[in-house]
Amino acid sequence: MLTGKIIKGIGGFYYVYVPEGSTARTGLYECRARGIFRKEKKKPLVGDDAQIAVIDPAEMTGNLEELLPRKNELVRPAVANIDQVLVIFAMTAPEPNLYLLDRFLLMMRRQGVPAVICFNKRDLAEQEAEEALRETYHRSGCQLIFTSAGSGQNVSRLRELLDGRTTAVAGPSGVGKSSLINALSQKEWMQTGAVSRKIDRGRHTTRHSELIPLGKGTYIMDTPGFSSLYVEDMVKEELKDYMPEFGPYEGQCRFLGCTHIHEPGCRVKEALEAREISKARYDNYVLLYEELRDKRRY
Repeated sequence: MLTGKIIKGIGGFYYVYVPEGSTARTGLYECRARGIFRKEKKKPLVGDDAQIAVIDPAEMTGNLEELLPRKNELVRPAVANIDQVLVIFAMTAPEPNLYLLDRFLLMMRRQGVPAVICFNKRDLAEQEAEEALRETYHRSGCQLIFTSAGSGQNVSRLRELLDGRTTAVAGPSGVGKSSLINALSQKEWMQTGAVSRKIDRGRHTTRHSELIPLGKGTYIMDTPGFSSLYVEDMVKEELKDYMPEFGPYEGQCRFLGCTHIHEPGCRVKEALEAREISKARYDNYVLLYEELRDKRRY
């Protein structure tokens, strides 16, 4: 029995990566799941640690025998065992949609997943743009990094932030996400053997989440469907709990249960006036609050 990590699932096949240090051949095993998973209504997810039984060592095929306990599970995208999320936006071309970014950060915070914010295309932007983004997000509770996939700026620093972790990578199209992933991973991914041939059947169809090994205990996961961020099960009253900037002022407002929007004597709004809280972040909070309020009406 070998232990590895599911890096992709396509059409009933699960591709399990067995890292170096195993007594068996290192690399990617194509596996089928045993019927017991369907019977017990357990669905293997990308990111799952699993035990497999090898059928053909030469062809590197096997059966998925057991899923090891998960430390967490995301619903959208459906992945497991994520240590952090790396959310990538461009500094320019296209201009960053900060509402989409803040919406994503809020959802990750709600699910207890730490986030690293990466603004790419640093070489195409002005210094003032970087300073403005730093001012907006330095109290967001997230690590912040500015990179250029084209020039390699801060790519090695970014890799240090990923070391030893499983990181979900997300971002809208056109921000250089693929270029950045390639800069981080191409050499190691190519060295895993016949990976591209084995999983090529899914490359030109519907996109799937896929884990890419970077090194020992280090994986990045490309996550499709970034723009489909759902908040149906969230109520507007809990929204403020996921804004780290509000934390120092909670309990200091005149009214218990203050929403920090309309009430007088609100310490959060006073902090906003004093520029202790980012106006851009606050405005996005209000927009999302109103969205949740309006959904509740219907």
